Amino acid sequence: MMETERLVLPPPDPLNLPLRALEVGCTGRWELLNVPGAPESTLPHGLPPCAPDLQQEAEQLFLSSPAWLPLHGVEHSARKWQRKRDPWSLLAALGAPVPSDLQAQRHPTTGQILGYKEVLLENTNLSATTSLSLRRPPGPASQSLWGNPTQYPFWPGGMDEPTITDLSTREEPEEEIDFEKDLLTVPPGFKKGVDFGPKDHQAPVPGLLSLSCLLEPLDLSGGDEDESEASGGPGADTALASPCSTPLVRASSLEDLVLQEASTIVSPLEPPKPPPQEQWAVPVDVTSPVGDFYRLIPQPAFQWAFEPDVFQKQAILHLEQHDSVFVAAHTSAGKTVVAEYAIALAQKHMTRTIYTSPIKALSNQKFRDFRNTFGDVGLLTGDVQLHPEASCLIMTTEILRSMLYSGSDVIRDLEWVIFDEVHYINDAERGVVWEEVLIMLPDHVSIILLSATVPNALEFADWIGRLKRRQIYVISTVARPVPLEHYLFTGNSPKTQGELFLLLDSRGAFHTKGYYAAVEAKKERMSKHAQTFGAKQPTHQGGPAQDRGVYLSLLASLRARAQLPVVVFTFSRGRCDEQASGLTSLDLTTSSEKSEIHLFLQRCLARLRGSDRQLPQVLHMSELLRRGLGVHHSGILPILKEIVEMLFSRGLVKVLFATETFAMGVNMPARTVVFDSMRKHDGSTFRDLLPGEYVQMAGRAGRRGLDPTGTVILLCKGRVPEMADLHRMMMGKPSQLQSQFRLTYTMILNLLRVDALRVEDMMKRSFSEFPSRKDSKAHEQALAELTKRLGALEEPDVTGQLADLPEYYSWGEELTETRNMIQRHIVESVNGLKSLSTGRVVVVRNEEHHNALGVILQVSSNSTSRVFTTLVLCDKPVVSENPRDKGSATPDVPHPDDLVGFKLFLPEGPCEHTVVKLQPGDVAAISTKVLRVNGEKIAEDFSRRQQPKFRKDPPLAAVTTAVQELLRLAQAHPSGPPTLDPVNDLQLKDVSVVEGGLRARKLEELIRGAQCVHSPRFPAQYLKLRERMQIQKEMERLRFLLSDQSLSLLPEYHQRVEVLRTLGYVDEAGTVKLAGRVACAMSSHELLLTELMFDNALSTLRPEEIAALLSGLVCQSPGDPGDQLPSTLKQGIERVRAVAKRIGEVQVACGLNQTVEEFVGELNFGLVEVVYEWARGMPFSELAGLSGTPEGLVVRCIQRLAEMCRSLRGAARLVGEPVLGAKMETAATLLRRDIVFAASLYTQ
Repeated sequence: MMETERLVLPPPDPLNLPLRALEVGCTGRWELLNVPGAPESTLPHGLPPCAPDLQQEAEQLFLSSPAWLPLHGVEHSARKWQRKRDPWSLLAALGAPVPSDLQAQRHPTTGQILGYKEVLLENTNLSATTSLSLRRPPGPASQSLWGNPTQYPFWPGGMDEPTITDLSTREEPEEEIDFEKDLLTVPPGFKKGVDFGPKDHQAPVPGLLSLSCLLEPLDLSGGDEDESEASGGPGADTALASPCSTPLVRASSLEDLVLQEASTIVSPLEPPKPPPQEQWAVPVDVTSPVGDFYRLIPQPAFQWAFEPDVFQKQAILHLEQHDSVFVAAHTSAGKTVVAEYAIALAQKHMTRTIYTSPIKALSNQKFRDFRNTFGDVGLLTGDVQLHPEASCLIMTTEILRSMLYSGSDVIRDLEWVIFDEVHYINDAERGVVWEEVLIMLPDHVSIILLSATVPNALEFADWIGRLKRRQIYVISTVARPVPLEHYLFTGNSPKTQGELFLLLDSRGAFHTKGYYAAVEAKKERMSKHAQTFGAKQPTHQGGPAQDRGVYLSLLASLRARAQLPVVVFTFSRGRCDEQASGLTSLDLTTSSEKSEIHLFLQRCLARLRGSDRQLPQVLHMSELLRRGLGVHHSGILPILKEIVEMLFSRGLVKVLFATETFAMGVNMPARTVVFDSMRKHDGSTFRDLLPGEYVQMAGRAGRRGLDPTGTVILLCKGRVPEMADLHRMMMGKPSQLQSQFRLTYTMILNLLRVDALRVEDMMKRSFSEFPSRKDSKAHEQALAELTKRLGALEEPDVTGQLADLPEYYSWGEELTETRNMIQRHIVESVNGLKSLSTGRVVVVRNEEHHNALGVILQVSSNSTSRVFTTLVLCDKPVVSENPRDKGSATPDVPHPDDLVGFKLFLPEGPCEHTVVKLQPGDVAAISTKVLRVNGEKIAEDFSRRQQPKFRKDPPLAAVTTAVQELLRLAQAHPSGPPTLDPVNDLQLKDVSVVEGGLRARKLEELIRGAQCVHSPRFPAQYLKLRERMQIQKEMERLRFLLSDQSLSLLPEYHQRVEVLRTLGYVDEAGTVKLAGRVACAMSSHELLLTELMFDNALSTLRPEEIAALLSGLVCQSPGDPGDQLPSTLKQGIERVRAVAKRIGEVQVACGLNQTVEEFVGELNFGLVEVVYEWARGMPFSELAGLSGTPEGLVVRCIQRLAEMCRSLRGAARLVGEPVLGAKMETAATLLRRDIVFAASLYTQ
């Protein structure tokens, strides 16, 4: 009874429990104690006081208990204090920091202050809008990821960051004059001035013979020995020595001395020795094993379940040393292992890694793979931003370029940037982005380049090494891990339906026997009119019915050989769909596989709305996938492409019909690859596949660890391709990495807004300028040596009778250049080439012959590079006496007869002849004389006499007659035979030829009237002048190569800057104005979008109308906008075209090559109605009837349009247009819905 009563007692109140809450210290931590009488706090004076909450106090006084307020005159109870207005406080700005400080200079021993010196201070008031230094403080947290278009980028690596001293010397320094050494003695414009030197030793007048110098060798002075000792003693002043102090050879007469001076030999100009080559690209040997790998790296940052290959270990060793590497490996060799180790290494170092890819789909796939491996991985694309704080960020290269230009603070923590699929730099449209990013990366960032095998990997790495001033280690694989076998498939006749003709085996040997067997099989089948996949004629292509039969037989054969899965590459989206749809009777999956495919489809499609699940493409693809077939191209919806890729990677898709994009970086190998054709359309014309394209797609065959070899099959439609074409495609070298660098307005504006960076520096460092800029160090050293050599040369005498010597030299050089220009026009003209026929007498001038007469014997039939077989007079056999002939035939000092005429070569001894092959440039003049010769007979006789046993045979009579005729002609016209006039005889009416002929005649008159040639000292002074002028010319050439003027894109840069200046984006000084800063925020079509914004062409439209108009800037499929558009959209289209036309006209006026029609033609308004209805809420299933554009292209257009709306929203906020910014935000929201913006399956 007592226990029952105890059970029914109510629980004690919480306040009555024997517990006490005790605050431990002042950290806010509490403990519960069941000790009665415990203290309330461990602090000596109890709990610290706390101020009451102001909000609660205000609510209690003014809202909860208003009783204290008076009943009447409430207005008197409120008190306020009038603030004194100070408008000038709005204009107050913080003072600029002091750029310098005064530093005391003290005596080193006594410490006495000797004076004060102004010292420039570094790092004063650094900010993201004033400095490129990494020492500047970080920007706001909201801009840490993307940066801001108004911020400066960080200083690019490889460029010399200017110091305070450099910046101070850029300004105009005050001229400091030394009044003892720097005073001029010759007034500007004068040839001579006043000599303020000592008058003790009078020097002879330059240009006149010194009598004392001439008499000194004759020993006629009879002077005192003491005087000679005094003058020649060790204390003599060498600076005042006369020119005649140099030792002269003893002579017996004045005439000999004059002749010795005239025959002074000037050493020819020798090129300076090049400096030792700098090796920036270091090839790594991957043939020898890395035995001490685990000793060098006892605790690797990442470990795999398999043993890495040799090339992977070599790359990892260099990554541990923080080196930059370029891994050019075969397809499926395992380049991703290098990227994975770099990511793990960055996580170990607590830094960040950026992984860039050329396409968005590859970014999504790598995000899934790396997230499963590392976890801490983020994704940044145009429309997705996942985990931006992660240590590894995956993005497209365009986003990384935007972050670099905008000064993102992510770059501070960056250790590695991984460029995947670097061979994508050859893309004409987007290749420039790779070069921009590589140039703009800061110095502390290391680079990892992953690429397929390319022939010029060392050259590309050398460019990056010189660019970043660090060594790049090039690691290449020797062979594929899974070798390939290439076959031909000729048809589906009963006899050969399962026969494959081996063309290229796994060892790389080309089998001609298999090729001829395929040709015979094709001919036999056509002769019997057997069943073929093509038409009866070999040149026609097969239709869908024939294709269906071929693929059914081929796939049945491959299935019997267990060579599935297979990827069929077809270079047309329409043919992909047709071929997959035609195989209605083919079912390659088991019941369990069908169930797995069905469940996967249901799970993936559950995220779509009901109408989107019933789209025709979704239903058709679901039916194909259940039978093991798939289609993959740009016209497929993105979510369906991802479903196909995931099912293919699981082995559930047995046959995949895909276009070339499937081979770009997607690591999804198959057992077999089939080429539907070896020809593709590249946007302008049909052509054969390039070796690099073929290798990229064929590399999908062969799964590492599963297949011993990969199988590649080429379908022969109509006829078997030529053996040479197959050999070139299969065994040719892949395409080289080529620069696609071009100037864009965004690049120019982003660099112009930063004073320390120049567009010229960006152009200098581009891959296109690398061949001409890689020898800059050698050019600088050569220029320094030539400058030193020029200073040591003696000035030529140009006084008196030699006053016109410089003009004479320049006249001769100009006459030679003018004649060469005229001769180039002659040999390039039709009439000029016609005149160079058999029997024509010409003047030959090349390295072996100088103004020698010759007669043309034969003319090659090749129209692109003509070769003239010519009989030429010579002194002795050219083979044995070539150096002496060349030395004696070239005059050292040209006289007027040498310059005005040709001064034909005349043999000194017996006349000899030779037969040579001449290029058009070797013909110095075409004479009016034509000889009757038997060219073939003379050439055969000369060739026969070159053999040892016939060498002493006499020449034929035809040869002797031709030689005698040429010799007689040379003796009759020693100054050159009569030549064909380019204007009158050859009918050349080019302005440059006519003006060149007139100028040549004028120069000949000037040369004949020169007075310097009559001076006895003319030869010696001419040689001195020529050596000086040659050195100066070489120095000018080197300075030009080192200057900005040698940049190939410099004229276009000036033209584009003029366009920006005309449109008001930059001012006359090159400062970027507001419109230019707005254009920097645009990702594409920067000029057109900025002009539309500043013209208020978008502000009056509704959001859906703005989105519809802007679709013309991102749509890639041309088409007509249609007649059903609202009038507002029609007017908007015309206004956009008018603005584009105005910009195009400005570009043409400034000299750019792009015409107005080409610029306006870049706009495609074919999807205006589709985008307009989509923004108004129409379901995607109803959009198919509005346009014939594939669904995948429609989705891509809308996605790019949403990105453009966001960039316009940011630009509107920058310019202060809140209304337009709100409209662009609304437009982006209207576009982002349903299947178009369904989340990627790789990110879930």
